Amino acid sequence: MKITSDTVQTTKQAKKANSKAKAAEPLIFLVIFIAIFGYLASHMGMSNMMNTLMQTAYHLLLETVFFLMGITVLMGALAGLLTEFGVVQLLEKLLRPLMKPLFNLPGAAALGAVVTFLSDNPAIISLSKNGKFAKYFKTYQLVSLTNFGTAFGMGLVVVVFMMSQGYVGAPLIGVFGAACGCLISTRLMQRFTLKSHPEYDVYTETIAQEESETEAEDEKPGIFMRCLNAMLTGGKNGVDLGMAIIPGVLIISTMVMILTFNTPADQLDGSAYQGVGLLPMLADKINFVFDWLFGFTNSELLAFPMTALGAVGAALGLVPTFAQQGILDGNAVAVCTAIGMCWSGYLSTHAAMLDTMGFRHLISKAIGAHTIAGLCAGIIAHWTYVLFSLL
Repeated sequence: MKITSDTVQTTKQAKKANSKAKAAEPLIFLVIFIAIFGYLASHMGMSNMMNTLMQTAYHLLLETVFFLMGITVLMGALAGLLTEFGVVQLLEKLLRPLMKPLFNLPGAAALGAVVTFLSDNPAIISLSKNGKFAKYFKTYQLVSLTNFGTAFGMGLVVVVFMMSQGYVGAPLIGVFGAACGCLISTRLMQRFTLKSHPEYDVYTETIAQEESETEAEDEKPGIFMRCLNAMLTGGKNGVDLGMAIIPGVLIISTMVMILTFNTPADQLDGSAYQGVGLLPMLADKINFVFDWLFGFTNSELLAFPMTALGAVGAALGLVPTFAQQGILDGNAVAVCTAIGMCWSGYLSTHAAMLDTMGFRHLISKAIGAHTIAGLCAGIIAHWTYVLFSLL
């Protein structure tokens, strides 16, 4: 290959531009960092701001994280029992007839919905990497499992947590909204993928190495030991999940709370859950949109979907505070359940999931499809709740 002077010149210009971008990056970060915390300090005072950040994180750890961890441990134990005694496989067989007409996925995909609902959205990756599972899928369908599984991620934890706040029907309406969002996200992802990569309309031969599964020949232990082992193993998985949500709850929720909750200037004293009300102030400018779409009568409720973008566990940490403020109602529970399940922290997981599957180039399409679907899930949940309220 002949290298011309123009090629050399173009390469030098590209390197120079890249060097300038790297040099500007820390400056841009410092400007944004100083602007955010400077704004907070100017309204709250430096001492109050620092105390509020630390006190809020501390109270979230004690009052929310450990409560969530308790739920994840119990649900992990339940999931272990359901798996050990074949209930998961039974659910998969019952749901299989719905997969093709609704989601354009083979029946085996139902297992993905069940396992992600019982655990978290990355659980779908372990299935997609299994050759015996992946062989049923065309490549574009296998890719869409990222969106399909995410819409059910941590579903059981979200539903049980919402019910623990005193609501039963509203979370179930939220599950319906999340299922509708899942359908939209999966179909959109398949459409986007086929449009840009029509060559993916073929059955995959095993994207990853097929796992060798050797079943032990030993006799299974008795029912009591199977129950005990399943519960302890599932509970341990729940502890791992509970530990995993700690950074998201403490970091994301603390920042969202301090930007969302509005505390009068004469009451600022560095206590937990105080803030400057910046996000509601901005949302109030277009609150009529969210009132019509989601039925949110209080703009502070928008903190939930914004937090769910990064971590649904962190978003759940906001709910008890909403209840204490008296702004939580059945409609808000239904909408938050739908959005929380459907989005389920997809901004922080989609990139890693698709990268693991070997489809990094489709990350933007997956995120775009899921963003649309999450909004649709909230809208569907709201109007479904309104319809049931009229009956």
